Amino acid sequence: MANSPAANKSSISFKVGQRVHSVGDPRRTGTVKYVGTVEGYSGSWVGVDWDNGEGKHDGTVNGVRYFQARSDRSASLVRPQNLSAGISFLEALCIRYKGQSTKEEEEEMYVLSAKNRRVPVEFLGKEKIQDKLSRFDELTNASLSFLGVSSPGSSEDISSTVPNIKELDLTGNLLSEWKDIGIIYEQLPSITALNLSHNLMSDVVTGLPQLSRIRVLVLNCTGIKWTQVEELKPLLPVIEELHLMGNGICEIKPTSSVVQGFETLRLLNLEDNCIAEWGEILKLTMLTSLEHLQLNKNKLKSVFYPDDDTIQKMLNGSHLPEKGCIPFRNLRYLLLASNYIEDLSSIDSLNLFPNLMDIRISENPITEPARGGIPRFVLLARLSKVEMLNGSEVRVRDRKECEIRYVRLVMSQLLGKPDEIKKLHPRFSELKHLHGIEDERPSTVAAGPQKMAAGLLSVTLKCVGASMGEKAPMTKKLPATTTVGKLKILCESFFKLRSVKPKLYLEEESSPLPQLLDEEMASLVDVGVGNGSTILVDEES
Repeated sequence: MANSPAANKSSISFKVGQRVHSVGDPRRTGTVKYVGTVEGYSGSWVGVDWDNGEGKHDGTVNGVRYFQARSDRSASLVRPQNLSAGISFLEALCIRYKGQSTKEEEEEMYVLSAKNRRVPVEFLGKEKIQDKLSRFDELTNASLSFLGVSSPGSSEDISSTVPNIKELDLTGNLLSEWKDIGIIYEQLPSITALNLSHNLMSDVVTGLPQLSRIRVLVLNCTGIKWTQVEELKPLLPVIEELHLMGNGICEIKPTSSVVQGFETLRLLNLEDNCIAEWGEILKLTMLTSLEHLQLNKNKLKSVFYPDDDTIQKMLNGSHLPEKGCIPFRNLRYLLLASNYIEDLSSIDSLNLFPNLMDIRISENPITEPARGGIPRFVLLARLSKVEMLNGSEVRVRDRKECEIRYVRLVMSQLLGKPDEIKKLHPRFSELKHLHGIEDERPSTVAAGPQKMAAGLLSVTLKCVGASMGEKAPMTKKLPATTTVGKLKILCESFFKLRSVKPKLYLEEESSPLPQLLDEEMASLVDVGVGNGSTILVDEES
């Protein structure tokens, strides 16, 4: 029932599959799913499936299904006069860069005086800026985001009007046909960067010329899948950055067993997709120029570096890589935050990537102590080459302190179990030798007080809770075996806290944010507290 024959002239301008936006609100975009009449109502209606999912139903009204929407409440039936089919590229350009603010808009620009009176705001140099922007032949960067652009318009006029545009942002418009993108591209002889985010692009890549000047292409939230990426690949001979965020990509589907080509691609952004298996990422292993791989906010459960056997199985008799080809040989930046990684072997495998130096792996179970993960000092000690961890620079001093603390932690937990240490802590022997740490030898004489003193940690406690008042910091010597729960009770006593339930945080120089200590039964040494550590005492909200 997508198209009713009773559709009258007022709705002829709309057709099923067309991209539209709400009149007066170019940010409210959707796709036409039905054009025609509605039982019980006069005139013509247009059924729209809204991109933001904010509608009234799923395409069914009063028991009659007119179309099927993406979700239960993403659709609406709208009068044709309340929808816009969009404007041309050049019309949008004039609106954005030559449009004059109305009297009503200028009246809205004010501040309140001390007597609560409106004082108009006057922008100094406004005319000069507007004059410069309105000289289209001087424009090198243009942003036409959320203006309802639906077509190139008169293509010949584009090249003569804006001949020097290098970077073009068309985010959030009504473009969907690749041939229209090709027309705009061919009329911009200097363009090197193009952003098409939030345009719902066609599944079929047709009418698109070779984009031989494009070095940066942004296709976030365009509905594109890897099959379309493969179609675009031969049309992007010099591409350096490809952004594919928020497209629901679950699989990497190359034309062969691994992705080939993309010889110049340095950055690939696959954030906020649905990739769950690391085997899909391994299909990118032969992108020889790839330096920056962004995989935040996917569903990855593990990471591993492929050995020769894995590579051979992946290739499965297809075209072999050049002799001596190293997987991910130039990868330097790997972003893995907000996934489901929970095993230590994934952390250790990151050491096998030959040039990896910047890693983001926060908000994974393995890196969240509150979820059974490891503290930051253990994470840093296990990663041998990382220079940036979760956005913070790893300084030489920080690394040394973390590695020493890690070795001592392993020794305290697994003393006398060399086989278990070798299996669970691959870097232990290397780090123990590097920092000259001797094995602890049992004493032959009774030295109870000395032994107790050797196991004490000097810890500074600082009250930061809003209702705790000003209290001087305290430095206490505590047994390393003190649990987090026990320390909370001690803090209540040290600071005479009444009716306040303490919350503890470990403050570390190498971490931008303090680490919450909420595992009540964990010992101080288990959660990363070392000699000289500072613990912040806050209050439960």
